[in-house]
Amino acid sequence: MHLDTRHHPIARFAFFGVIAAGLVYAGVSIVADTRGVGESLALGVFAFLGLALVIALAFEFVNGFHDTANAVATVIYTRSMTPAIAVVWSGAFNFLGVMVSTGAVAYSIITLLPVELILNIGSAAGFAMIFALLLAAVLWNVATWYVGIPNSSSHTLIGSILGVGLANQLIAAGSKTGTSGVDWGQAEKVLSALLFSPFLGFVAALILMFAVRVVSKRTKNQVMLQAPKAREDRPPFLVRCLLIFTCTAVSFAHGGNDGQKGMGLIMLILIGCAPTAYALNRTMPASETAGFVLTANKAARVFSAHGDGTDILANRARSVLSDSLQKRNVEDPKVYAALGQVSRELATEVSQYGSLAKVPAEATRNLRNDMYLVLDTSRMVTHADDTATRFTASDLQSIESYQASLEKGTRYIPVWVKVTVAIALGLGTMVGWKRIVVTVGERIGKTDFTYGMGASAELVAASTILLAERYGMPVSTTHILTSGVAGASVGQGAGLQKRTLRNIGLAWILTLPAAMILSGGLYWLLLALVRAFHLG
Repeated sequence: MHLDTRHHPIARFAFFGVIAAGLVYAGVSIVADTRGVGESLALGVFAFLGLALVIALAFEFVNGFHDTANAVATVIYTRSMTPAIAVVWSGAFNFLGVMVSTGAVAYSIITLLPVELILNIGSAAGFAMIFALLLAAVLWNVATWYVGIPNSSSHTLIGSILGVGLANQLIAAGSKTGTSGVDWGQAEKVLSALLFSPFLGFVAALILMFAVRVVSKRTKNQVMLQAPKAREDRPPFLVRCLLIFTCTAVSFAHGGNDGQKGMGLIMLILIGCAPTAYALNRTMPASETAGFVLTANKAARVFSAHGDGTDILANRARSVLSDSLQKRNVEDPKVYAALGQVSRELATEVSQYGSLAKVPAEATRNLRNDMYLVLDTSRMVTHADDTATRFTASDLQSIESYQASLEKGTRYIPVWVKVTVAIALGLGTMVGWKRIVVTVGERIGKTDFTYGMGASAELVAASTILLAERYGMPVSTTHILTSGVAGASVGQGAGLQKRTLRNIGLAWILTLPAAMILSGGLYWLLLALVRAFHLG
């Protein structure tokens, strides 16, 4: 198949122009946000922040090599769209998907990180963590893209996060539990979604393609079972519309899920470098302050009622909550007393300031950490096995309303972050799509790629990714779509190329441990350098 059409010089100029515009937009937005809250960034901090943002956007750019290329593979390979139009079309719907995303997936991934590092994200260890996992993710993605393997950016990023967590735990005197290590309960949920979704993609695409075969035979219309016969051959109009629709759906779903991973990383960087501007959601209207105070006080009363009359000092309360997160245990009445104490303090502080936008710089980090501690501890409370018997329906509603307020106050994504991530993701597609298109179109099934196979694989992929985003779970577009192509090949009655499947499988199996080792080693090295030069 001919995929080597040269780009017009104007297209290259526009490409680099968009990159420059995106970086300038990010820089101007950071300056405006920090000045708006009275926080001035030193030149060194601004340069450090800029470097970290470039690496984070590079991760999303490389993500485009792998994941979004899968979205355009079917329309390009079946000649439903020309490569130039397909990648721009896909990039536009990736952009839209990122812009309407909620951020749930972003923070689902962030919660994998050690609590210790999240609470001290501006420390030397926090910055070493950010650079280690970013560099590990980019390096592994580039390496697998170079050999044309549809590796998963999701697996790479999550492996990098787990590697940093394990390294931090080993460095912290080899502690087996604690805020220094990985939250394995959250890790289990995330890894389960990553593991289950490709099997779902394979089975669903197989069934759908088998149904297409049955319908085609009964109606004696074999067009969906055909492949393009010549380079200029295009599918019939209705089939072409279907393939463009499924490409659009995958692009939109991919932007909504994978784009959030880069957004989460960027928020970690911003919170570490400019906490006054980004640690709290200062865009929350002042009119919502009264609602926050009300829900905080209601929840505090519920928590205190389950504290068995335990009286606890404010400073001690925070230690109790940290210890509870450390041991993943909320059975002690002191935990409920601590939740009540810190929640009352949060209500008082926010009420005094009038809104989150008016929280002074010196109080921002501590207020965010208190909100984070209460949110995560209270979630352990509501997810416990005896929750239904311990609390009334009214009590649970009060706690869940409070959790929603805490989440809104700490977990938000500025518009400029969404825009820059969307640009990076879309532009990555325009550079690296060729290698992955060939793998998906020619090296999975033994026969030519048919229209029905493309539609089935992409329809299943889009549905699965959107469902995962609905529940805030990260999934791999690459693995779902390639599994869908494999399932559709079997449903078509074609065989599978063992060599390619073996390579994809090896990348799937090796990515987690490879990324963990790479990020853990980089974290140890960077932390050692920081300490050697007394930088933190």
